[in-house]
Amino acid sequence: MPDLTLLTKNLRKVRSQVRFMPRTLKLVWTAARPWTILWMALLLLQGLVPMASVLVTRSAVNAVVRIVNAHGDLTVMGEQAFLGVLVVVLILVSEFLPSITSWVRTSQSELVQDHIYGLIHEQAIRLDLSFYETAEYYDQLHRARVDAISRPTSLLENIGGLAQNVITFLGLTAILISYAWWLPPVLFLGAVPALFVAVQGMLRFHQWRARNTLNERKTRYYDSMLTWHEGAAEIRLFSLGDHFRTMFQKLRNDLRSEKLEIGRKQMIAEMVAALTALPAVGLAMGWAVWRALRGSASLGDLALFYQVFNQGQQLARSLLNNVGDGYRNVLFLENLFEFLDLKPRIVDPKPGEILAPLSSEIRFENVAFRYPGSERTALDRFNFTIPAGQIVAIVGENGAGKSTLIKLLCRFYDPESGRITFDGSDMRDLPLAGLHRQITVLFQQPVHYHDTVSNNIAFGDMAAAPGLDEIKAAAAAAGAHTTIERLPFGYDTVLGKWFGGSELSVGEWQRVALARAFLRRASLVILDEPTSAMDSWAEADWMAKFRFLVAGRTAVVITHRFTTALKADTIHVMDNGHIIESGRHEQLLELNGRYAQSWREQVQSDAVPRITIPPHPSSQA
Repeated sequence: MPDLTLLTKNLRKVRSQVRFMPRTLKLVWTAARPWTILWMALLLLQGLVPMASVLVTRSAVNAVVRIVNAHGDLTVMGEQAFLGVLVVVLILVSEFLPSITSWVRTSQSELVQDHIYGLIHEQAIRLDLSFYETAEYYDQLHRARVDAISRPTSLLENIGGLAQNVITFLGLTAILISYAWWLPPVLFLGAVPALFVAVQGMLRFHQWRARNTLNERKTRYYDSMLTWHEGAAEIRLFSLGDHFRTMFQKLRNDLRSEKLEIGRKQMIAEMVAALTALPAVGLAMGWAVWRALRGSASLGDLALFYQVFNQGQQLARSLLNNVGDGYRNVLFLENLFEFLDLKPRIVDPKPGEILAPLSSEIRFENVAFRYPGSERTALDRFNFTIPAGQIVAIVGENGAGKSTLIKLLCRFYDPESGRITFDGSDMRDLPLAGLHRQITVLFQQPVHYHDTVSNNIAFGDMAAAPGLDEIKAAAAAAGAHTTIERLPFGYDTVLGKWFGGSELSVGEWQRVALARAFLRRASLVILDEPTSAMDSWAEADWMAKFRFLVAGRTAVVITHRFTTALKADTIHVMDNGHIIESGRHEQLLELNGRYAQSWREQVQSDAVPRITIPPHPSSQA
């Protein structure tokens, strides 16, 4: 017998999930309204056909008996011909309906899935950068797009199947009641254990899936390391292939073993549930045969009863399976809606408003900031001013806080305390989209878009729909035009190997990204290590014309190369989240502090870091 306490707990859990049903149905209705209406009409028809088939079968069997008793009398045969035609029609309808319904359901499913992908993509773009820096976010995203993407359509199928089966079951129940009132309850109660088993199985699988989301993402990571080009060189050079294969196989073995164990327990439970239904079947069929032997029922009645009870038993199981499958889909839909309900912390206070170009200054006032989930303070009581129209360089060691500065300037994050002002206004009070329109950035690791060269550059300002002349001018400013002209199709060349395009060197990719940054005519230009992939000749050529390129705009250059920084109006040295030195190149050399010391080291080593190599043990013998 089922554990009533556990069953009650599960039913309570089901009730808590019901709140997702209206939202799911609305989602499906929005995505595929005409197909949903057609699908509902087909479901109603499919629900009525089995009941009609049962009734026509009884009449057809009795008609055959009358024809046999009439010894083939043509008049009697003519009277029963309509039943034969009706049987053929019902057979054809039964054959054609599933195919038509399948086509409608496929069309509906494709539209719904595309709609959900759109919602997920819209949400992923809307959320803050901070979400991308937590494992919890990736777990939620994985469950939303892998586990839940097809669930609304599946749930609708469950609901449709439930409605169709209810229609048929009610019709068959009415027929069974005409024989004995106790037959429908016996029929239904025989299937109750299957409901308990189904709900238990769905719960176990859902809990297992939620518990192993991280492990499943790890298997995808190991698979990508073995198959994607990003890691191909190092994996071969350092002989890491066997390591990642072993990690993948071990994790897959663990996941497979746990999943098979869940399946084994479910199989045993279903077999036990099926055995508990046998007494109900035996009782009903024995009673029907006893009536036939007594002459209380005709041959057609016996055939009808067998067909009705057999279909009724299957329907009862189908109804309960619909409930169980629906519950499983609702459980996974919770993951989808949980993701879609995430709220960004960075909000746009004035959506749609335009922000005037920077005219005075950007100021950091006592700014403190830590990354979410981190105990380390990236900036603490940080004060800093960027005058409009000037070139400001920021130098410092890794971890000094330079990249954090960029993220705060772009308002990817808000300070924990203090404020950042743009021409005297707190950035949190400015229109977010308007602020972003006034900023262009070359990130330290720019994106390699596997698209044409023209699009790679035009992505810097798609809203302005730049023409080819503007794109070429930006490429020339970044020193990329000559490289692009050598490509097979020039600016129409597809870059990257994903779609069979041309690959660029690291430095060439960086120049394309730099062109993308220059194309955007923003008042604030932020360049993070703009010359890191350039040789010394290319750096000198580019820096010679940099001041002309940013004329009339404000520029912030983050760099490790002091030869890049020396062209700035003001150089700031950062260390451990603070500005420790500021001034022009000559002034900082006169201070003889951190900047001067580092400058001498770079000049003496020709900008190549010194690496001390310990002597080989054999040389000390």
